[in-house]
Parts: sequence; structure tokens; C-alpha cells
Amino acid sequence: MSIKITSLALVMLAGAAAPALAHTKAVQCGAVLDQPGKAPRGETTIMVSHEGKILDLRDGYVTEDGAEIVDLHDMFCLPGLIDSHVHLTSELGPKGRLNTVTNSDADWAMNAVKFSRKTLMAGFTTVQDVGANGEDAIFAVRDAINRGDIPGPRIRAAGQIISISGGHGDPRHGYAEPIAAALNHSALCNGADDCRRAVRENVRMGSDVIKITATGGVLSNTAAGTEQQFFDDEMENIVKAAHFMGRQVTAHAHGKGGIEAALRAGIDSIEHGTYLDKDTIKLFKKYDAYLVPTVLAGATVVEMANDPNGFLPPPSRAKALKVGPQMINMLRMAHDGGVKVAFGTDSGVSHHGDNAREFPLMIEAGFTPMEAIRSATIVASEHLQMADQVGSLEKGKFADMIAVDSSPLDDINALLDVDFVMKGGKVYKGGK
Repeated sequence: MSIKITSLALVMLAGAAAPALAHTKAVQCGAVLDQPGKAPRGETTIMVSHEGKILDLRDGYVTEDGAEIVDLHDMFCLPGLIDSHVHLTSELGPKGRLNTVTNSDADWAMNAVKFSRKTLMAGFTTVQDVGANGEDAIFAVRDAINRGDIPGPRIRAAGQIISISGGHGDPRHGYAEPIAAALNHSALCNGADDCRRAVRENVRMGSDVIKITATGGVLSNTAAGTEQQFFDDEMENIVKAAHFMGRQVTAHAHGKGGIEAALRAGIDSIEHGTYLDKDTIKLFKKYDAYLVPTVLAGATVVEMANDPNGFLPPPSRAKALKVGPQMINMLRMAHDGGVKVAFGTDSGVSHHGDNAREFPLMIEAGFTPMEAIRSATIVASEHLQMADQVGSLEKGKFADMIAVDSSPLDDINALLDVDFVMKGGKVYKGGK
């Protein structure tokens, strides 16, 4: 699909200043889903300022003297997508355990540079990174993207995951003691006071959001199950300390008991939520919490566990085969129960750049295409506390938009192959 960017000739007197509209863009779309949840517009021109913000949306194809035209006449435009659960510094593979003890912070940062670009090219212009290797690699990449030094999505980053010693999130499982000692880090905590310290240390290091492992998990190399691991008072102190410092808290949680304990402690969102039930759904609604389902991760670990030549260690393989198949039904229950669902994939478990594979799984779980898109735009922007900046195409927000060659409202699979990506008014894919 051809996408043409041209510039109208400027009529200027000798020595006169450039017109006010110089460096603006007129993005002309065949159709626009400007506010997911509402009906799309027909032929529309989106005017974008030189600062990368949306000036207005106008019916039809409009031109202005000095404005650069982005011709998307035969395409369907919508807001840039948001993934609320990624891990940009790594990607699961057979060398994962070796990389843990051989990579430097610089290596992890270089991974994040590569995977950030893949994520952006897939149409995801904003992400929340909920756990990264290296002490400050993800913060360095986040800041470089914000400066415009490298291409990538807007990143809200947790940094190191807060975990109990020996819990899911402790990287030391299965290593000899001298290596385990070297892998110890400040986000591991034991006891309510120590967990409060870990929150403050994460904030000091640059965390935008606090991530904890409220329960066991699939990929930790330990047969510790998938139920609650933090004590209630530890989680309560984490939430209080984080909220005092202006940070939300999100919790990795599979088991019903751990999910519910996290919600009662005031956790803002739950990642995965595998074994929720009707009582759990009531707590989600009571505490106005979000669910980030990551069904793609469940499907991915099942594929890995069933591979006879796979690399998952035995404890992880056993948990993958038990947990993964539950996740579609979990999402179906949450959807039917009216839980607020923010799109998230756990990319880094699955391949970066394949984030949109979550969409067909959401449809399988009962979402309409509009609901699925809304979860990755409007709802996710609210979840990330960025609704005034991204999530819809409205005046004053960042000009983050994508375009595809057919309506994803008719077939969600259109989002698996994004043709055009703009972030902050800059064209990263599809422009000439």
C-alpha cells in the first residue's frame, strides 16, 4: 500500500518569516477511529503541529499553505496502540539463564533499543515495562527515547521487580551460591518494613510504577506454585509507600488467594489474573482495579512446554502446562463480569513486535473488535495515567497514530500488519 507525503509550495516574500503553519502536517485518512468506543469518522484530515500535537480534526481532505500532506486516503487510521505489560530488555530463549550472568547493563540496554524499535514498528506507540534486567538499562532507554535520540514507544517503566527472597521475581533460583550472591539486588525484600524500603529504593532509581510478584509464577525455576507469596502486611506497606510517593502498584498474580489479597491491599492493577472467579471479580469492581490479562503469554508458554526440544526447566514446564490453558477462560469471565481490562501481552515471553497477536485471543474470549481496540487505547491510557496525552486522536494530545489497509472493526487481524506509524507527529513507518 503506497503512502505519499508531499509539501505544498510556500508563497513567501523575500526576507519574510515562514508562515505559522510551516512544519505542520495534514494527515488525510480514508476513515478514522478517533475515539475508540464511538463510531469512526469518514474521510478526515488530522492537523498536526510542529510540536507533534493534534491541532484539530476536519471533515474531508483539507490542505493548508505550508502544511506537509500525509496521504492515507485509502487507509483506516486509529490511535497508536498501548501495551500495558512488556519486558523490553529481554526475550525468552534458550540462552536466557546464561545471559542473566553474562550480560552487562549495557547489553540489556542494547536489547531494549532493538526491541523498542520492533514494538514501535508494530504500531505500539506507548508501553508499560513491568520488569527489566539490569539496574538502570530500561531507564536509560526510556530517557533516550524521550529525548528523541532513538526510535521507540513512550515507556512507563517499573525497573526491578519487588519480590520476596526465593519468590517469583528473585533471579537467583538454581545458581551456585557465589553467582546467586552476585545476582542479589535491592528490590528483594522480607518483612513489611523492608518491603517499604524496597519501594523507596525503586523510586530513587527512577521507577514510574511499582511492580511486585504477589504470587508464584510460571517461569521462575522453582516448584513453589502460583499462589500468594507476600504476606498481607508486606503488600499493604508496599502500596502505602508507593502511593505516598505518587506511584501506582501493579501485581503479577495467578492464584485466586494472591489476587484477592493484592486487591484488598489496594493494588491498582493485576497482571495475568489466571485463577480469578466470581468473588474475585467482585473485588476488582469494589476496588476499581484493572486487569492486564496477557493471554498471549499463556499461549506462548504452552507452546514452549510442549516442544520436546524446548529449553524450559522442569518446574517451569509443569507450571506452564497447568497455567497457560486457563487464561482464555479467565479473560472470558473477566469480560463477562465487567472488569476493566487494559491490553497487555507480556512481550519478552512472546516475541517483541508480535504484540498484536493478543487481539485475536481477546476476540476468542468474547470481546468485540471495538472492545479489544478500546482496551489498547482508551482503557490502557487511563490505566497508565496518560489519558490526557494518548489513547485517542483529540485536540491537544500527542499525534500518535497508526494506519492499516482495512477496518479492524470488521477483522481484528488487520492490526497484525500495520502499514503506517506516527508518534509525536513524526512518521516512523510508511512515509516517504
